[in-house]
Amino acid sequence: MIAFGIIILALLGVPLFTIIGLCGLVSFYNADIDASAIFIELYRVASNPTLIAIPLFTFAGFVLAHGKTPDRLAKLSQSFLGGIPGGIPLAILLACAFFTALTGASGVTIIALGGLLYPLLIKEKYGENFSLGLITSSGSLGLLFPPSLPLILYGLVAQISIDKLFLAGILPGLIMIFIIASFAIYRGKKLEPLPRKPGMSNSALREAAWEIPLPFIVLAGIYSGIFTVTEAASVTVVYVIIVESLIYKDLSLTKDIPPLMRDSIILVGSILIILGTAMGFTSYLIDEQVPMTLLETMRQYINDPLTFLIALNIFLLLVGCMMDIFSAIIVVVPLIIPIAKSFDINMVHLGIIFLTNLEIGYSTPPVGINLFISGTRFGKPILTLYKAVLPFLAFRLAGLLLITYMPELSLFLVDWASN
Repeated sequence: MIAFGIIILALLGVPLFTIIGLCGLVSFYNADIDASAIFIELYRVASNPTLIAIPLFTFAGFVLAHGKTPDRLAKLSQSFLGGIPGGIPLAILLACAFFTALTGASGVTIIALGGLLYPLLIKEKYGENFSLGLITSSGSLGLLFPPSLPLILYGLVAQISIDKLFLAGILPGLIMIFIIASFAIYRGKKLEPLPRKPGMSNSALREAAWEIPLPFIVLAGIYSGIFTVTEAASVTVVYVIIVESLIYKDLSLTKDIPPLMRDSIILVGSILIILGTAMGFTSYLIDEQVPMTLLETMRQYINDPLTFLIALNIFLLLVGCMMDIFSAIIVVVPLIIPIAKSFDINMVHLGIIFLTNLEIGYSTPPVGINLFISGTRFGKPILTLYKAVLPFLAFRLAGLLLITYMPELSLFLVDWASN
């Protein structure tokens, strides 16, 4: 009866943290375990020093998204690549990946860049379906690149090095861009490239000169040992505030920055409260050996890592359709880690597989969230978006297979940095 009531609450739209917390409290009560275990887990999460990076990077992403960074990135990409066959789609891929990596939110990328880049594709006669599919799929491409928030959150939940995850995501992320870019260039060869205006590249480069160095500053600082991930987040916040409010003057330091700070904290608060309640409930599942029970059940049907990874990809694609990436990381990662370890799957590689699946799930029919965001942004029926993303989905699934079954793609830079 209690389980049925919880399901009803979920269907009625009760917040996820409430559902998870209620499940934890009921489970601990039935097992005669003190419910304070949930709050102990919440304290453990809150005391993690790396946790500070999440609100800082989130705030920096809000500042960039609400300034004119999307315009400058779009103009920069177009000016350098617009004059070659397939150049505009390639420019869109790079601009979206760069912007998503900085903001950590694929939906924001579609909203911020879609209105700027969609008309360019139509102008070059790529067609509505290709244009919608490209922008919808590109919205989540940057989630594997540092300083992506999902990478940081996965490292916190899985308790593995965030520095290693930052390195591990670079090659797989580039491969996903390369696969879709190849398709776009093939389409672009049939069309006349948009001519570039003289001096446009230099002008666009000058305009974006303060934003281009940001990811390189973060990576160079972390891997040179100058600052930690948390300190890198602090540097990023200070940098973007100075650039957007004092240099470009897109935002007012007194009127615009405080509301953005408030909005970002609301988002972070929702993530952290889900994280705390989920970790509490997860501790109950581990105490009751639920992961081990799942493992033993799977062992009856799955006896090798290859089959496990196939089943994992299918499962995670479904999760990516139905849950936002932050909730999925918090809820699902603790359950699959013990199972993956039993098959000797590298935890860093598992993280890249996990995030790649969720990245694809964002634009996977029937309920990928980016499909609905694009439908709203461009005023198109959802069935039109389904049709538009299918070719891109096929190419991205091919990339997923490469990333899944060639672990060296994820681990090459990690191993190289360790030597």
